[in-house]
Amino acid sequence: MAEETEKLRELIKRARFVLFDFDGPICRLFAGHSAERIASDQVRWLEERGLRGLLTEEERAEPDPHAVLRAVDRRHPGSDLVAELEERLTQQELTAVASAWPTQYADPLIMTWHAMGPRLAVTTNNSPRAVADYLESRRLDHCFTPHIYGRTQDLQLLKPDPHCINRALSAMGAAPSAALMIGDAPTDYQAAVGAGVHFMGYARNDRKEGLLRDAGVKREYIVSSLEPVLKILRAQS
Repeated sequence: MAEETEKLRELIKRARFVLFDFDGPICRLFAGHSAERIASDQVRWLEERGLRGLLTEEERAEPDPHAVLRAVDRRHPGSDLVAELEERLTQQELTAVASAWPTQYADPLIMTWHAMGPRLAVTTNNSPRAVADYLESRRLDHCFTPHIYGRTQDLQLLKPDPHCINRALSAMGAAPSAALMIGDAPTDYQAAVGAGVHFMGYARNDRKEGLLRDAGVKREYIVSSLEPVLKILRAQS
């Protein structure tokens, strides 16, 4: 346990740029506005337009609205249909901000890290408009502005593609070796590896941890709470 804590401490200590995924490490965006219901609404919207055959049975049952959006984009990349579906998802995410749950210890962690000097960014598959609204509502926007890199209309560039991470590194003038990505999904880890940045996994339950471990994240670099990260930072200040 002491060895794991020391490895985590070293990971945190050398980070000069910290890239947060949004939904998970910062908040639970869909805590009060179900992602599964949003995905179902997307499927129903397509069916109402006579496009039921666009998705497989498995895709129609997807609880993840991003997965539905990707599936449509694979068949009609860059189309007006995809643009409209993406905007509908953005509006749902903006609505979800009002009932999002802050991740425990995330707010003080962000403020402490910002105060200590490292530069912070958000690198996410969510809409940057929703991220900006949430951060403003928590009075955290000054910790990240202007470094919010979210979903664009080019859905091929969503994580696990490292595009949003590379945008952040480029804008901040950051060497990948000086950056740390904090995410809660295998796609976050894959994007971090693709960009050459260090990774810390946040897993709020055993299922999340199992998915990260299966993706290749070492146990010592996974935390079930942000509290130990905050404690390490405060001990360094």
